Amino acid sequence: MRIAEISSPELRSLHRDTEPNNRSLFQIETIVKQLETRSAEKPPPETVVSDLRQCLTQLSQLASFPNSLKLQIWKLSYRLWNACVDISNTTAIRSSSSATTESQAELRHIAADLLSIAGDVAGIPSPAIKSASFYHKTGQIWHSLQKFDLAAKCFERATDLVSKLEINSITDAGERKLLLDLNLARSRTAWEVRDPNLAVALLNRSKSFLFGACEHYTDLAKQFMAFGKRALSSGGGEDANREALKLMNEALECCEKGFGAARTREEKVEIRGLRWKALRFIAAIHLQKEEFESVIKCVKVLRDSADGGDEHPSLSVLAMKAWLGLGRHGEAERELRGMVIDKGIPEGVWVSAVEAYFVAAGTAGAETAKGVFLGLLGRCHVSAGSAVRVAHRVAGGGGEGGRLRAKVVAELVSDERVVALFAGQDAAKDRVAMHAVLWNCGADNFQSKDYETSAELFEKSMLYIPYDAENRILRAKGFRVLCLCYLGLLQLDRAQEYINEAEKLEPNIVCAFLKFKIYLQKNDHQGAINQIEAMTTCLDFQPDFLSLSAHEAVACHALPIAVASLSSMLKFYASGKSMPTAEVTVVRTLLTVLSQEPGNEQQVIKFLKHAHTRASEIGPDCFFGKEEVGRRERNWFAVTSWNFGTKTGQDKNYESSAVFLKLASDFYALIEGSDNENNVMVCKSLVLSVSSMIALEFERKTSMSETEVKQALYLLDRAGEMLKSISARNSVNGDQINTIEPELFFIYTFCYYDIQGRLNDLGSQLLNVKSFASSKACKPHHLLQIGLSASQGPRLNHEVACFALNECLSSFLSSAAPDYQNVALVMRKLISNASIHKGDADDDLVYSMYKQAYRIMVGLKEDEYPIEEGKWLAMTAWNRAAVPVRLGQIEVGKKWMTVGLDIAKHVPGMEAYKECMEEVLGNLKKEL
Repeated sequence: MRIAEISSPELRSLHRDTEPNNRSLFQIETIVKQLETRSAEKPPPETVVSDLRQCLTQLSQLASFPNSLKLQIWKLSYRLWNACVDISNTTAIRSSSSATTESQAELRHIAADLLSIAGDVAGIPSPAIKSASFYHKTGQIWHSLQKFDLAAKCFERATDLVSKLEINSITDAGERKLLLDLNLARSRTAWEVRDPNLAVALLNRSKSFLFGACEHYTDLAKQFMAFGKRALSSGGGEDANREALKLMNEALECCEKGFGAARTREEKVEIRGLRWKALRFIAAIHLQKEEFESVIKCVKVLRDSADGGDEHPSLSVLAMKAWLGLGRHGEAERELRGMVIDKGIPEGVWVSAVEAYFVAAGTAGAETAKGVFLGLLGRCHVSAGSAVRVAHRVAGGGGEGGRLRAKVVAELVSDERVVALFAGQDAAKDRVAMHAVLWNCGADNFQSKDYETSAELFEKSMLYIPYDAENRILRAKGFRVLCLCYLGLLQLDRAQEYINEAEKLEPNIVCAFLKFKIYLQKNDHQGAINQIEAMTTCLDFQPDFLSLSAHEAVACHALPIAVASLSSMLKFYASGKSMPTAEVTVVRTLLTVLSQEPGNEQQVIKFLKHAHTRASEIGPDCFFGKEEVGRRERNWFAVTSWNFGTKTGQDKNYESSAVFLKLASDFYALIEGSDNENNVMVCKSLVLSVSSMIALEFERKTSMSETEVKQALYLLDRAGEMLKSISARNSVNGDQINTIEPELFFIYTFCYYDIQGRLNDLGSQLLNVKSFASSKACKPHHLLQIGLSASQGPRLNHEVACFALNECLSSFLSSAAPDYQNVALVMRKLISNASIHKGDADDDLVYSMYKQAYRIMVGLKEDEYPIEEGKWLAMTAWNRAAVPVRLGQIEVGKKWMTVGLDIAKHVPGMEAYKECMEEVLGNLKKEL
């Protein structure tokens, strides 16, 4: 709502005035004009609030203002306030929201501060009241935004303004209402910041601003009652109840005085209703404090009030609970019976009262509760059907107190007098209904895992099953469900008793399965495994129970039992019996279970072989499935075999690794429409399988048998054919080697080289290595590894070593950034091999190698060629001159000394050696 502007002359041209006051007012007016012309599409700058606050600060620092200036400030304040109202209304229309933003509250706060700075103005009535009204409204906005500190600041400022007034001189009803509303608002804010003492003190202070108006009494009573309810719901215990009672009594006192001040019928009706409500809350608080006599007094006052008294449904409940608390069950029964007879009492209230009655009676003793209940049923002429309805109403609903209700129902329905209502054929239908009520209630508690209560209800439901042949199956069902309850309670012996009784009445697969569960819970693994076999002999056996047994065993971390269950399930597939689950699913589940614990590699191999054998017997499509499903199953078995193969290989269990990888190749080969990637996996599996066989030989330190060598050769032949196929396909696609092929080619070549060495086929070894060296998959480090193996392994091959080392040396040197560490290693190996195999017969060959090493070292940076290797070359070349010199072959010795000295010149750290060498070589030349 806009506040009407104060009539005054238009502001003169403030910008032409140089005084500080006028400059600040001019700035404020400029900002207010921006706000007045603000549109939804063009919001004011974000700095409006800070600019106004700065101007306000400057204005407040100046001396007192003349009346004309005060009037201008008042007008600017009202214009700013009205602009805020317009902005709020526009925002509310556009966004369909009544929320007030913080910026709007800031602007209203500034408008209130302007009035406060201006102070009293001649010609304006009640300026303090108007300024306080601004602060009160702004504080309410801050309170709604939960800015309680700012709200309190506004309310306190408003209080300071009106505190200087003479209260008795205020005659306007609106101004009087403002004084009360201001105190109530301050009280609410104090309560929100958890200062209840101040909040209550402010409410008591508000009693000075009632002015004998019924409306004021009503507002104050409502506020006392609101605080009372907040205190009551805080859960603060006895202190909270005491404070709530005090506040409700204050509210009641306001209602009493307000009723005397009421002038119209509407005011009297409203204040009377508020008084009754306060009394009901007071009664409830007394009930919570167990002050039952006070509850009865409150109820009596409410019922004996004028104009017919209060007829609220809660009165009967309050009275009944109070009588129960006093131990006066007769009066409580009368209240309960009155509620049953009174058609105006809602059914929910009546049921709540019955529940409360049972709870209280239960604490006093079960026998008393049953007697009162039977007495109530007798007075109401309850038949068996009525007993069913009462039991259903008390037991149903769940929620809080559901367990207690269930226990009360169990006690009631087990009473002989209640059971007697259902005797005879006439009550057969009601007997079935009562059994259903108890059964459903037990099932609800079972689902909520309250097995103790559900067991009690199921046991009581057995009272309503006749002992005859017709109900034999129903009794067996009851025993089975009781077995489940005691399984949940881990009372395994009692569960076994019930399942034995059930098996006597109706032996079936369910009983056998529950026996299995009991063995499982007892950690009797052998008993559980034996029970699995017993289940398969039941007349109504279904394979699903084996699957369920496996799931139960996995949940109990009894993996051997799960394996036994699934293994038993596999036996039925070979016989051709129709099964609900595909055989491949069972095998896959078995493998998954076995993979959860280490040390099961042999069993995993067993079932992987079983899967491959079954796929061969009945066909891959029949075993794995067709199309995409079958492809995924094949791939799963292949990947599982591969993963186990690589893991066991990493764990150095090479024997198992070889078998797993062989199986992986078989499964990958079964994948229909195998693409290049699957072919590569088949090849990798074959090659790595042979690699594991070779590694196993080194681990055992025993040579491979002839059979194993032939098997390895067969696997490598298969891999070789696939490698050729892969290479040919890649050539067609642009002669690009697959990213995994270089390593694959190398491992294949290395394994093939090893197996050919066992067959003493040296020529084939060399051809194999040369073929690999000519392929694009060959890398220098591959040839280095082959050369080192050929030169120092148990089966030496000098030709392969020389060829591989020379080829890798050429590759290293042709690289843009040669690895001189490897170059030095190759040079040493070549020189050593030539020295060992050629001896002195081919001195020129060895000399050429030293010269080649010298040429490599020329032009290199310091330390680029390994220093130790350079020293080795220089010293060994120099030492080779010793024998020829002693034999008088001076020229030969001079040749070796020269090359040794040349190499030493390019090796850091050999300066002393170099001087000695030069001296010796110089003396040798002089002798010539």
